[in-house]
Amino acid sequence: MSADKEQLDVEDDFIAVEADDVEPVVVETAKTNLSKRRTIDNLLEERRLQKQLADYDFDL
Repeated sequence: MSADKEQLDVEDDFIAVEADDVEPVVVETAKTNLSKRRTIDNLLEERRLQKQLADYDFDL
């Protein structure tokens, strides 16, 4: 690594968004997407377990 310091460009026209300006739709979308992802994960896990059960040799 170099010991030299590099000059970083900083944008001065940054606009801060206050908490009141945030739309609640974004939160609902995130919750919905998370719920859908959990449902898909559960279905995939169930399918994987059913396949393992079908492949299991019961004649031990």
